[in-house]
Amino acid sequence: MLKKYLFLTKPGILFGNFVTTLGGYFVAAQGSVDFLLLLITLLGTTLVVASGCVVNNVIDQDIDQKMQRTQNRAMVKKSVSVPVALVYSLVLGVTGFSILWFWVNAYAFLFAVIGFVVYVGFYSLWTKRTTIHQTIVGSISGAAPPVIGYTAVANQFDMGALLIFLGYALWQMPHSWGIAVYRFEDYKNAGIPILPVARSIHRTKIESLIYVVLFCITMNGLFVYGYTNWIYVVVLNLLCLYWVYLSIQGFKAENDQLWAKQYFMFSVKLITVISLLFSFTSTAPQLPIIFF
Repeated sequence: MLKKYLFLTKPGILFGNFVTTLGGYFVAAQGSVDFLLLLITLLGTTLVVASGCVVNNVIDQDIDQKMQRTQNRAMVKKSVSVPVALVYSLVLGVTGFSILWFWVNAYAFLFAVIGFVVYVGFYSLWTKRTTIHQTIVGSISGAAPPVIGYTAVANQFDMGALLIFLGYALWQMPHSWGIAVYRFEDYKNAGIPILPVARSIHRTKIESLIYVVLFCITMNGLFVYGYTNWIYVVVLNLLCLYWVYLSIQGFKAENDQLWAKQYFMFSVKLITVISLLFSFTSTAPQLPIIFF
């Protein structure tokens, strides 16, 4: 019984957002971690993300039943009713948003709202089914958790927050396209107009390489503006160089699905390592630029 409700929240996505929230928090903390604030921020963010994932399950029932990897989800199997799922989502969301509003700050709450609205409204209900630009829209919600983590500490939106938002958003593109190529038939059968299906796998490889380079440049900005140290910049660029190498290897791949699986899995490892790396590679920012 509990297992199906847990899987409604998409644990894999929860873990990914948990790690990226940590990353944003560590950058802003600069080595001085308030563990209670960190715990509260992680809890609030995780509950909000979980709420959005439950709603996504409700919205995507028709799509999920057409995809091999999702056809056993609780909403597809009707083991959880729509009203119960929506109440479950409401409880998770209200609790998460309340935690961020009352015990963190307005910035964290604001970016949680942005992430939730974009994921549920603009991505799940609209662009996922209608446009090739769905991944760009989805990347906004994916980049919200690290900014929540950052602003929980900084209590402002500054250059560090902007670089984190852009970097994590850019990472989402090749990451998402990697799994779309790996699960190409699933996306095709479901009629989802993601780039590999709507255009071609070759074009996807070209754009993925471009976004990997943009991601690398943006994340180097954290070093340029004094938010991280030399250890970070060395590890970051070594990982990015290998990601570029994998991107180029894609053009010579004999089996696109095998290549895409490796590509996708490396993107997960890369963002996890970088996010955790922030815990001991931060330095006091030398050029603070505050936007609001």
